[in-house]
Amino acid sequence: MRIMIIGGTGGIGLALAGHYAAQGAQLALCGRDPRRLQGHALASSPRVRVYGVDIADAGATRHAIHDFGRDGLDMLIVVAGQYADAAGLAAQPVLGPILVQTNIVGLVQAFDTAAMLMRQQGHGQLVAVASIAGLLKDYPGNSLYSASKRAAIAICETYRKALAPFGIAVTTLVPGYVDTARLRELNGGDAGAKPWLQSEADAVRHMSAAIERRAA
Repeated sequence: MRIMIIGGTGGIGLALAGHYAAQGAQLALCGRDPRRLQGHALASSPRVRVYGVDIADAGATRHAIHDFGRDGLDMLIVVAGQYADAAGLAAQPVLGPILVQTNIVGLVQAFDTAAMLMRQQGHGQLVAVASIAGLLKDYPGNSLYSASKRAAIAICETYRKALAPFGIAVTTLVPGYVDTARLRELNGGDAGAKPWLQSEADAVRHMSAAIERRAA
């Protein structure tokens, strides 16, 4: 199994990478700052390739997918995303275009590139990590972020219908709060007050099971 994870150098992406590495997969881990992997066991694994890629950079994303995918690409998992709440966007309007470029445009560019390879080989699976923020109309701090996740869910549905005739599955993961380092950072170092908080291990268990079922 050959799997690329964009946003695989930390958080949920890295946790998923650990799960698939344990199954013997060949992995490509992409992230804006590959130095985050320094000291991690996967960084020195001969079955892991690391790419310094910002998903908002279309050229770099295409290059990484084609480079790793030249020997086949069974699955692309897009975890990369930008977060900003309404207050943050009001204070720094420049974050808005960055968020859209990452959460929406970057997702489309990555899916398009990987789908082209998968159509040529006749199989594959695309996976995107959205957010429960995309489902809740009254999400706290409702902002462009939640709108971008609604868009991501809709984008996945569109690709699912378009690619089904080619044997390519599309799975949308819609997590609630997961106890990642980033969530703790956004909450003063402790995310314990968040409702229905899941550990990374529990989140990976649910996500990987859905991926294995090729669930919508």
